[in-house]
Amino acid sequence: MIFVNDKDLVVPGEILADEDFHPGRGTFKEENKICSSVVGLVAIRNKKISVIPLQSKYIPKRGDVVIGEINDIRFSMWGLDINSPYSGLLPASEVFGKEKRELEKVFKVGDVLFLRVIDVDEVKKVKLGLKGRGLGKFRGGILIHITPTKVPRLIGKKGSMINMIKDKTHCDIVVGQNGVVWVKGQTDMERIAEKVIKMIQNQAHTSGLTDRVREMLAELTGEEIEESEEVSEDLDEAEELPGETEENNDQSPDEKDEDSSSQEDKNLPQEIIESKLNLNLKR
Repeated sequence: MIFVNDKDLVVPGEILADEDFHPGRGTFKEENKICSSVVGLVAIRNKKISVIPLQSKYIPKRGDVVIGEINDIRFSMWGLDINSPYSGLLPASEVFGKEKRELEKVFKVGDVLFLRVIDVDEVKKVKLGLKGRGLGKFRGGILIHITPTKVPRLIGKKGSMINMIKDKTHCDIVVGQNGVVWVKGQTDMERIAEKVIKMIQNQAHTSGLTDRVREMLAELTGEEIEESEEVSEDLDEAEELPGETEENNDQSPDEKDEDSSSQEDKNLPQEIIESKLNLNLKR
């Protein structure tokens, strides 16, 4: 038996389903009941029930592709901020092999790189690498930070959402699974892309988002956007969350086929969350 509906707002400890279902991300099992471990939105996929957190930090996983900024140079490695509680480390051997070179002459503090997570050890040291298609140093452009759980919503089903933004702004856009987005184009188009990306973050939990993005792009760019023949990118088309399927590991972020939900939802008032919490405490 299930006690909630898809996309319901739930709070920690709230009972979601019984043993007929499988617990997914953001849940725990207690006495044959599946309960939420976070404040978030329910996601039901077949017999698996998950909760997509409204607020979350990026937790690195092997195979993720991330955007990081160099903030430290050590004897044999670079340290990077990867928008996570854990620092990223890029060993010199991943760049030079066995060759000895001065690190500062290759990458300096402030450089922004597109990398792959090679390993995460037991104390959360994150080893990064640059071997792979499209990985390397960015030149120019701007960085936009979004909640990592919003990345699949920004990408859209089969890349539909991010490709629409690219097409209409004529910007190069790369999305890291750590919630960092790199955008490069004409200055005014970079700012338009930034506005649209922030709007997607704030409204990720709502239906009809694709149509609103299309209308916003038309208004900001002054271009007429033809009606898409595809079905609107609704929340009903949700895909697996980042890191839940291994077959996505060899794809760049804008090739992934995923969906997700929200962090600072302006359309989800704080009083709604508080009322849910109060109701749960009274039970």
